[in-house]
Amino acid sequence: MLKEAVYHRPKNQYAYAYDEKTLHIQLRTKKSDVDFVQLIHGDPYEWENSQWQAVKLPMEKSGSDDLFDYWFVAIQPPYRRLRYGFQLESASETLVYTEKGFYNEAPFDDVAYYFCFPFLNAIDVFKAPAWVKDTVWYQIFPERFGNGDSSIDPKGALKWGSAEPSITNFFGGDFQGIIQNIDYLVNLGISGIYLTPIFKAHSNHKYDTIDYMEIDPQFGDKETFKKLVDTCHEHGIKIMLDAVFNHSGYFFEPFQDVLKNGENSIYKNWFYINEFPLKTEPRPNYDAFAFVASMPKLNTENPDVKDYLLKVGKYWVEEFNIDGWRLDVANEIDHQFWRDFRHAIKTINPDVYILGEIWHDSMPWLQGDQFDAVMNYPFTNGALNYFAQNTVPAEQFRGIIENVLHMYPRNVNEVAFNLLGSHDTKRILNTAGFNKKKIKLLTAFQLSFLGSPCIYYGDEISMTGEQDPGCRKCMVWEKEEQDLDMLEHTKKLISLRKSVPVFGSLGKFSFIEANNETNHIIYTKENSAGLLIAVMNNSDQKQDLSLPFELKDQKVVDLWTEKEFAAHSNNLSVSLEAYGFAFLLVNKA
Repeated sequence: MLKEAVYHRPKNQYAYAYDEKTLHIQLRTKKSDVDFVQLIHGDPYEWENSQWQAVKLPMEKSGSDDLFDYWFVAIQPPYRRLRYGFQLESASETLVYTEKGFYNEAPFDDVAYYFCFPFLNAIDVFKAPAWVKDTVWYQIFPERFGNGDSSIDPKGALKWGSAEPSITNFFGGDFQGIIQNIDYLVNLGISGIYLTPIFKAHSNHKYDTIDYMEIDPQFGDKETFKKLVDTCHEHGIKIMLDAVFNHSGYFFEPFQDVLKNGENSIYKNWFYINEFPLKTEPRPNYDAFAFVASMPKLNTENPDVKDYLLKVGKYWVEEFNIDGWRLDVANEIDHQFWRDFRHAIKTINPDVYILGEIWHDSMPWLQGDQFDAVMNYPFTNGALNYFAQNTVPAEQFRGIIENVLHMYPRNVNEVAFNLLGSHDTKRILNTAGFNKKKIKLLTAFQLSFLGSPCIYYGDEISMTGEQDPGCRKCMVWEKEEQDLDMLEHTKKLISLRKSVPVFGSLGKFSFIEANNETNHIIYTKENSAGLLIAVMNNSDQKQDLSLPFELKDQKVVDLWTEKEFAAHSNNLSVSLEAYGFAFLLVNKA
């Protein structure tokens, strides 16, 4: 065995409290290096005849990526504390792995050899709002979704959809435009709306905030926003706002004061200023988002800044009953700020969803003291590369998704924000080379996966657009210009997610096959009530694919065609068109 590849560390994704009684323990080994793993475990205070009383429990191989195998076990320690190690077996070798290293046999004369989970404290259990698991999000860029009140259009606003989007043009999208189209959203089946920033700002994207306590007048007023929230809630739809706390806008009053008064400004420590006077060219001499001079970085370690931003966070929850905060550039803000932010928001309403925008491995933010979830870009990139762009083969895609699943604890994965496109990326149809069959297969995977999926407005009707600002076109409302076939496809997937629990959030995900030659994948989602078998043909050829399951004499329902049939032999196969898929449900007796 390659000892260097064996890894475990408590109190992260490798050992964590799943709930108030259950610990999840994970081990990593070199791929295909170990055949069998057992957890050696016991209460640290159980002794008899000077020997620690430990027992062994088999671990399951929960997945593999390109380099590693992962092993998993769930355990409920009777006294909520545990000492443990691992017995690793291959055809030629048996090793015991502990915190102190490797041994040929398990030592039982001292528990200090072993890894320690000191006590399962209920307050330390990662707790995200339960409703998120069942939510299908719809991201709206408010300036481009619907113009319901032309009397508040910004100066120079263009006729709806009359020009390509640019970084400076306006079309008058507003809250009333969302309210007027609420029936469309209800009919689509979504249950959560994520709005990009709505606060007073200079740009059309609103990520350069002028006043965090005021709504941008081009969207409406607070009364209209309250009406929007209430209307959504009446239809079972949650509302999540975008908080831009990493940086303000150039016209934010405290920054304007620094520009005017320089070193004498009472707000000079609200920002990271390297020298006076302030300069914007060739690069700003103050920290900013990237090097964008119009977005000066806020010093969230400053008590006055922290106090102001925490008041902002609380205000919109208390006064307007919003259901979530999406946190822009969340990884560049200090961890203590986010701990204080979570405490402030959850004290008001523990069911508010706190979502961080982080594009990389985010475990430091997902340990229960900061965020409920992050935008799951590792999932996004893997899915786009396999389904939309065909830049990775099936086996590599399997490894990518297995890595994503083992990157975080399971209770984190259950509420992950799984998106395919956004205001920051080109439209998924563009990414797929305008192949709509690929998009149907891609969304079938997204909406049958774990977590909380998000649809970017207009993707469900095949809108197109290159990178920002091209991906921010006006929503198309003329039915004759909408892709109604794609719309029905999306509605059907969302409906399955709602009506078949194992299709949605209540099933354990497992890859069964990933074949590079045929470029197909088979995966399952399983719970105590049923087994969902998903078969996906990610190729341009029709294929007959055998199912590696013993299903003889069991009733199987094809969820897509709604046909029920009995399997009369063990050799069941499905015939799939190019980029076709099948969802087969096997109900358990």
